[in-house]
Amino acid sequence: MTNWRAVFVGFVVATVLGILGLALPGVGQLAAGLVGGFVAGYMGGGGLGSGFWHGLLAGALGGIIGGLLIGVAVGIAGLALGPVGGAISGTVGLGIFAFAAAVSLVMALESAVAGAVGAALSA
Repeated sequence: MTNWRAVFVGFVVATVLGILGLALPGVGQLAAGLVGGFVAGYMGGGGLGSGFWHGLLAGALGGIIGGLLIGVAVGIAGLALGPVGGAISGTVGLGIFAFAAAVSLVMALESAVAGAVGAALSA
């Protein structure tokens, strides 16, 4: 079972450290993802698989939320073109969200590995 508190705390830690990590582009975001995933896995506990899952969710949450916001914005913008424009842009918006969610999950693999380590250390 997913401990959403652990996922949210890991996401917040990764977000705050990612903002602070802008001083060191690339390295700062990598460290933020690792620390956020570790925190989510440590708090989620339950073994390697559970830690991996919690770290993956914490790492991907930002991208999923961003993709959802962009998809909704594209869908709403299409409503200005009438019913046909709304249908077309709604479909495009769903595609954008699906693509952003898939990319987010792939990019969150570092957080997932750190989450497994965190879960292993919490036991």
